[in-house]
Amino acid sequence: MGQYKTHVFVCTSGDSCPTQGNVEQFVKYLRDEAVKAGLKTDVRVNKAGCFSQCGHGPMMVVYPDNVWYGGVTEADVPELVERHLVGGEPVELLRIGPEDFCA
Repeated sequence: MGQYKTHVFVCTSGDSCPTQGNVEQFVKYLRDEAVKAGLKTDVRVNKAGCFSQCGHGPMMVVYPDNVWYGGVTEADVPELVERHLVGGEPVELLRIGPEDFCA
């Protein structure tokens, strides 16, 4: 197996992400959906520590695209996988940018 094309990091710690959704279940579902989409060798989904962006959770970031998502739910996963991970198009409705980041 070679290097992954895309890494997805999901915040599973900190003060707010774990309280704003079931982040452990979210990670499992995201991994399963990526595999179903045929991305097992292209996309790696990892649990991550706090992103220091409390209040925007649950959060995830997609690299190397440097696209940050906030307020994601399991219901958002199929669209995120299909549009961004498969199609390369960020889901703007869920995207957060520097203007949204906490200091």
